[in-house]
Amino acid sequence: MSTSSLPGTTTTTPRSWTNPGRSFLFFLGFAAIGAVMAQLVPAVLTLSLKATLIDPVGATTTVSIVTGVSALCALVAFPAFGRLSDRTTGRLGRRRPYLLLAAALFALGALGMLAGTSTLTLTLAGIVTAIGLTSATVAITAVIPDQFAPDRRGPASAVVGLSLPVGVVIGLFVAQLVSPNLPAMILLPAAIAVAGCVLFAVVLKDPRLHKADRPAFGWRDLLGTFWLNPVRHANFSWAWLSRFLLFLGVAAVQAYQAFYLMVVLHFPPAEVAGAVFLSTLVLTAAALIFAPVAAKASDRLGRRKPFVIASAAIFAAGLVLAAVADSFPFFLAAIAVVGLGQGVYFAVDIALVTEVLPDPANPAKDLGLMNIANNLPGSVVPAVAPAVLSIGATAAMPQNFPALFLLGAAAAAVGAVLILPIRGVR
Repeated sequence: MSTSSLPGTTTTTPRSWTNPGRSFLFFLGFAAIGAVMAQLVPAVLTLSLKATLIDPVGATTTVSIVTGVSALCALVAFPAFGRLSDRTTGRLGRRRPYLLLAAALFALGALGMLAGTSTLTLTLAGIVTAIGLTSATVAITAVIPDQFAPDRRGPASAVVGLSLPVGVVIGLFVAQLVSPNLPAMILLPAAIAVAGCVLFAVVLKDPRLHKADRPAFGWRDLLGTFWLNPVRHANFSWAWLSRFLLFLGVAAVQAYQAFYLMVVLHFPPAEVAGAVFLSTLVLTAAALIFAPVAAKASDRLGRRKPFVIASAAIFAAGLVLAAVADSFPFFLAAIAVVGLGQGVYFAVDIALVTEVLPDPANPAKDLGLMNIANNLPGSVVPAVAPAVLSIGATAAMPQNFPALFLLGAAAAAVGAVLILPIRGVR
């Protein structure tokens, strides 16, 4: 499945990969899941609780400011940290320093949130945590093409891809174990993230980059940190746009299912948290069942595109079912379909992306750009949601949540189609 001589790729000399085993995958998963916990437990739960303690009236505004500013900083940091990682020449290697930096930032961010007494201090803590996630993600994703041959990347891709739903479930479970002790709810997920990054840094065999081999860097390269020519790197661009569209659907589910349950299925507010946790658990379980199978099958068959296309289509079908659900059991069944598609997509798409990188020898910067496709929808969906929710609104249903889910389904379906033009990957 080599892409070395195809348009949109960069020719590289043959290299060898260590293809580490299951223990490596365990520590890789530990670091990835911990990083997700450090970021998303505050975003989903503890930030709201902390903001309410500081200013009960303005808590929602505080949360919006913290999450919005943090997300913006992360979008800039992803490609910047990737570029820095590819050029790091210290004795610790190219990826290990950023795992250790992430551990330090997760600790500082949690302590900052714990000590925060205003919107400003919580925003600073949120920025530190978001940059910690950026640093960890850049290192973790770059390790896949660093360590694994193209036909052996399925399981590692699945481990990293599934860290998002698994991290959310485990993080919320851990937070609930120590609830209502807010300091413990803030510090314990961060401590797990710190441990995961440090342990992975210890076990990672990260070759040192010599200064003579460091990629060239000039003003044109500075611009290339944040942008790639979509015509010259067409394969990467199609993969980026496909992932962005699918994550629009993911963002619609994550951000608005609680409101959907209250408005459409008439859940009392006091019961929504339990319902969201159950639906997240169902989604994650479906993903965990099918993703490892798909990852191994993709490696064995030497094919990526059919799995990515089919999973995006299944994800879209699940969102359509969720949009027409008239009961909670029906909604859970729809979410299971979403989880199946999402899990298989996460399992295989990272492996596909690593095979269309513009510069395979220096993958972190380009993977940083790809991570923007994961995170940008989290800002885009809230921006367009008010207009979509007003479509066909009535007195009985003042907000049209099915329309939002259907828009996410349409985006995912288009994302599946956009995999077809990618060349050089079967």
